[in-house]
Amino acid sequence: MTSLTQINEADEAHSFAEYKAVEAALKPYIDAALTGDGALVRTAFLDHAHVVGSVDGTFYDMDADTFGGAVSEGGPAPDVQSHIAWINVSGPAAAARVEFLNWGGMRYTDFFVLYKKDGVWKISGKVYDSHARNENAQNLTS
Repeated sequence: MTSLTQINEADEAHSFAEYKAVEAALKPYIDAALTGDGALVRTAFLDHAHVVGSVDGTFYDMDADTFGGAVSEGGPAPDVQSHIAWINVSGPAAAARVEFLNWGGMRYTDFFVLYKKDGVWKISGKVYDSHARNENAQNLTS
């Protein structure tokens, strides 16, 4: 007979493992910020994924391939700092927030939606804020 304690412990272990798996799924993205490797960043995304945000008044809505090209074009950011602010998992769906400082001289906050397909977590979409270089920055400081 299985006790409630054993079930809770199993659920907690599974929950922790899923959190770590999402963290691992974000690692190629985070590593690509440092290296400027667009092919590496592309591996973190599902085929249909889109990236949406703005920099210096220009709105971007890119597919994952175009975003990978932009990462390659931007090149390495050897001084970039990053941390995962939070991860939230519910079944095969997850959300995460990752902060970057000095990626190409800018600060970014990235919000990710991830999905676990065939046992593998991948990014389904990303929306970002480029902080002071966001298209709405002038509205925030007025």
